[in-house]
Amino acid sequence: MARRQLRLPGWISFAAALALGLSACGGGNISKTTTGSGKTCGDLNIAMNAWTGYYADAYVVGELAKTKLGCNVKYVKLAEEPSWSAMANGTVDTILENWGHDDLVKKYITQQHVVEDAGMTGNQGIIGWYVPPWIAKAHPDITNWKNLNKYASDFKTSESGGKGQLLDGDPSYVTNDQALVTNLHLNYKVVVGGSEAALIQSFRSAEKNHTWLLAYFYEPQWFFSEEKLVKVNLPKYTPGCDSDPAKVACDYPPYHLNKLISTKFANSGSPAVTLIKNFQWTNDDQNTVAEYIAKDGMAGPAAADKWIAANQDLVNQWLQGT
Repeated sequence: MARRQLRLPGWISFAAALALGLSACGGGNISKTTTGSGKTCGDLNIAMNAWTGYYADAYVVGELAKTKLGCNVKYVKLAEEPSWSAMANGTVDTILENWGHDDLVKKYITQQHVVEDAGMTGNQGIIGWYVPPWIAKAHPDITNWKNLNKYASDFKTSESGGKGQLLDGDPSYVTNDQALVTNLHLNYKVVVGGSEAALIQSFRSAEKNHTWLLAYFYEPQWFFSEEKLVKVNLPKYTPGCDSDPAKVACDYPPYHLNKLISTKFANSGSPAVTLIKNFQWTNDDQNTVAEYIAKDGMAGPAAADKWIAANQDLVNQWLQGT
């Protein structure tokens, strides 16, 4: 995702649920079956990038591929950029939520022709800087980036070296934050926080204890149903304002998230290719499944099955032509 980050009881239950999902869903005992189109599915290797919304995409597609198409489904845990090279070398068949990466599009799609665009997910992505609700209510001017230096001393932590702290996510997430801090002349230090679960726990603690927190975050995101985080308005994004990564001084672009498949997989005749191309849902759909996993502690396949059972009409559309 854009580069999007452990430790407390909430994270532990989430990690346990994720581990359950990853260990239970390989599909290794499922024999190859023939679909209604007469095609055999065989193996389907899905990249698993490290945020819960992505898990929601992957488990829903994976469960349908396994139960309806007879695929042997394997979830391959990888960061975003390595997932592209894994498609190129044949160890991964699909990335189900891609956040831009123009350089990788050029390399693997335009130049090498080993990866293909498989269409939109239907999800609209937003990346930005957020504060917990109590800060925005007490200091409403903080939503304008020009006032951030005014509050820099309030955001200081033991890790920020006398400057305000901007808490980032996993190092693999798409981020322009260091360039933004430099080019907007902000008295802040970017501090890497870890996992998505760590960011969420930081926001929970900041809201509960009225402590200061400015952090990288993103949508779609189930956590907004629990806490109405407030986005700081950075200089407006205009096409091309982020073309030079070192000179970025504007907000993140809107992301129309898409799916990717390896060219080898696209030409394999697998009915899962059609399923992936047909797969399209909303931010609310994704957030529902993500909340089942992260907040309710459900294993990924069980969360997917629950959503699938409640949305048969849409699922049937995805399965057309398989």
